[in-house]
Amino acid sequence: QVRLAESGGGLVQPGGSLRLSCVVSGSSYTINVMAWYRQTPGKTRELVSIITSGAGTKYADSVKGRFTISRDNARNTVYLQMNNLKPEDTAVYYCKVEENDGHATRIYWGMGTQVTVSS
Repeated sequence: QVRLAESGGGLVQPGGSLRLSCVVSGSSYTINVMAWYRQTPGKTRELVSIITSGAGTKYADSVKGRFTISRDNARNTVYLQMNNLKPEDTAVYYCKVEENDGHATRIYWGMGTQVTVSS
């Protein structure tokens, strides 16, 4: 069974940094896409950043220049380095991966990690 374990969230002051990690375990197939989403109460979950198996990346306009996504395929881990954090970055951050077995793509989500940016 595929499981995602996120870590690295917490409370940080505006302008500070955090690094989120998401470790994928239990997968026997290729993890093509790894991504980070975030959600605040009453709002829909939004894409923050995505990284493909070929290391192509995409960012939401609101985080461009401040966040960096990366992955370690040997460790089945995706990271999100968040710099110059702003109060509006406060949210629960979720990791999502897409696994492909050659016939179908399966999507898995983590349980989320809280990021709070406040002075």
